[in-house]
Amino acid sequence: QVQLVESGGGLVQAGGSLRLVCAASGRTFSSYTMGWFRQAPGKEREFVAAISWSGGSTNYADSVKGRFTISRDNAKNTVYLQMNRLKSEDTAVYYCAVKTTVRGDYYNPDDYAYWGQGTQVTVSS
Repeated sequence: QVQLVESGGGLVQAGGSLRLVCAASGRTFSSYTMGWFRQAPGKEREFVAAISWSGGSTNYADSVKGRFTISRDNAKNTVYLQMNRLKSEDTAVYYCAVKTTVRGDYYNPDDYAYWGQGTQVTVSS
């Protein structure tokens, strides 16, 4: 049974930092692209960041570029999202996901097969 569990969310003041962790179990995801998405109340789920299976390629939404860093540790089946200089507009539920096919686009949530339950990030201004 595949399971993704996010942690590390919480309440932080604007300008602060948080590190999200996504631990995968049930299968090895070292061959797959992994991504982070977020969903704010009343809005659609949106792409945040993605990382290739080797970690050699990363992509970011323009809104987080230069502030967020995605990384992974395949030995631990874990992916991270370091979030710095947080803004109130970063407030959302953050989800990690696994893209198990080479088809599709890294920024399209419909192309990801497995999802975690999400972790809440709240940035106070």
